[in-house]
Amino acid sequence: PVRAQSGPVRIAFIDPLSGFMAPVGDGGLKQFQFEAERINAAGGVAGGRKLEVLGLDNKLNPQESIVQLEKAIDQGVRYIAQGNGSSVASALVDAIERHNARNPRQTVMYLNYAAVDPIFTNEKCSFWHFRFDADADMKLSAMTDYIKGLTDIKKVYIIGQDYSFGKAVAESSVKMLKAKRPDIEIVGNELHPLARVRDFSPYITKMRASGAQAVITGNWGNDMQLLIKASSDAGFNVPYFTFYGGGLGAVAGMGRGAVGLVRQVTEWHSNIPDIGMDDIVRSFKAKHRDLDYYYYRVKVMFDMLAKTMNDTKSIDVREVATAMEGAEMKIETGMASMRKDNHQLIQPLFISTLAENVKFDVDNTGLGFKTDVKIEGPATAMPTTCQMRRPAT
Repeated sequence: PVRAQSGPVRIAFIDPLSGFMAPVGDGGLKQFQFEAERINAAGGVAGGRKLEVLGLDNKLNPQESIVQLEKAIDQGVRYIAQGNGSSVASALVDAIERHNARNPRQTVMYLNYAAVDPIFTNEKCSFWHFRFDADADMKLSAMTDYIKGLTDIKKVYIIGQDYSFGKAVAESSVKMLKAKRPDIEIVGNELHPLARVRDFSPYITKMRASGAQAVITGNWGNDMQLLIKASSDAGFNVPYFTFYGGGLGAVAGMGRGAVGLVRQVTEWHSNIPDIGMDDIVRSFKAKHRDLDYYYYRVKVMFDMLAKTMNDTKSIDVREVATAMEGAEMKIETGMASMRKDNHQLIQPLFISTLAENVKFDVDNTGLGFKTDVKIEGPATAMPTTCQMRRPAT
């Protein structure tokens, strides 16, 4: 049995480590390793076992992700983590469901830290999948509540990446704006190829011609950076409502022109005052000068994983998954709880705006984010259509 082993508990990190989106995957991997070291330094899990993170390159490709998943399983890895690309997440959910049905003694758990298509905690929910980032609808609900109060905004342009997540963002943006601000006109709603566009200036020209007074985008990685850079270069200075405006390289690409204009909805940013995170942020920065401590949710994920392994004194996937359902934990920003009905983590969300004169900057630019509004966890929860099928005991 699993309990008899004494080696490390390995987590396979399956994300892009080469190609156009490699910086995003690499930044995530470094933070995963940082959190594993932090847990190990505090005594490890389940009676002193160490956590070890294995980086596997999926080239942002669903098929390649399945190859890497199989490679990890063959090496005895039972914990899989992924975040970039809901198309990849979809393939992993299906493959893990199939594997676990066929191999009930070697079940695998999927820790999703960033793939936010709402489908994974609704009709495509799985007992083996746990999401630690707020889904696109949760984020958009917070964002559109905020936009509702900005009465001078009458024309909005929606732009996103052409795959399931980008489509989900566009659809929900239209629906929520219509319900909350029927007077807002959506003057553009378009999708562009994921990780393919090198020059966004033609899109900016269209936005400007449409008379847009604000932009909503779910773009991430280079697609976020280059979009905002093109906007900045063209002097198209309108508010951008983003999920990933603080993501790696985005602020460096935007520059000072984005101050006061780029907003993001996230589970945290490093300038939330007096929550006791400053030392962690500083020690991560000391280790990785070119990176920011971006994924607070990865810290929450590791803390919850360690807690469930310590509470159950087990690293058995089924025992850990069962204990994680409904788990609650105090975190620096408030409370975190893992919904039992659909495995969506509930935690506070923050809307913040890019600003000058901050304690912690982003991308070594001297610019960082300041909170506009905090939404407590329970207020972020959305109804779910998930009908969780639990494994027979």
